[in-house]
Amino acid sequence: MTITDTHTHLYSEEFDQDREEMIQRAIDSGVSRFFIPAIDSSCTAAMYDLEKNYPEHVFLMMGLHPTYVKENYLEELQHVEEELAKRKFYAIGEIGIDLFWDKTRLPQQQIAFRKQIQLAKQYKLPIVIHCREAFDEVFEILEEEKSPELFGIFHCFTGTYEQALQAISYNMKLGIGGVVTFKNGKIDQFLNQIDLKHIVLETDSPYLAPIPFRGKRNESSYLLNVIDKLAGIYNLSAKDIANSTTENSKMIFGI
Repeated sequence: MTITDTHTHLYSEEFDQDREEMIQRAIDSGVSRFFIPAIDSSCTAAMYDLEKNYPEHVFLMMGLHPTYVKENYLEELQHVEEELAKRKFYAIGEIGIDLFWDKTRLPQQQIAFRKQIQLAKQYKLPIVIHCREAFDEVFEILEEEKSPELFGIFHCFTGTYEQALQAISYNMKLGIGGVVTFKNGKIDQFLNQIDLKHIVLETDSPYLAPIPFRGKRNESSYLLNVIDKLAGIYNLSAKDIANSTTENSKMIFGI
């Protein structure tokens, strides 16, 4: 049983004390494929180190996270372009729009999101979307940029059934993690109406730990709790959930 974590920040300082042990716990539990989203240029070196240390397990993305769209965002976008030109990545991410913390930078976030979508098309890569309190704004740009070349993952999907269908209509898989185990998460109420072929697994670790670890540091081995929840929702075995979602991840990332 091969389990894929399509979104984990393994370079986070929250893992500095026990990173090797935490990654080994995940591998021992069957979680052996880790896809690493970028935040901004400050994490690039750490991402490369992870890839060097775990070449068979770690797969990198490149991108500028919307909450890191600051005054220097054009320089950061230049960094993204330069890295993409140098070497192989498996996605552009995480990118998108976040209006939870700061609504004043929406125009800059929109520019960054659109630019990175266009880079994804240029390099024929999937995008991994971060969306927080910004479904309308994200969908507006996806509608304008939609094409057969545009595909990817709607990371940490927390929307409604209707929004799920809309995301899928833009060739997006739904990234499902710890939120599906929350009593107030709500997505568990309609996921059984979404074909499993549209679902991939993720932790977003160190954030959003599933029940019974909610409020604590998340880690990739906790995907087993998410799988158990999905097995109940879809009335399938944990092995079926793991295998199907890993196959879905291979369709997106090409590996």
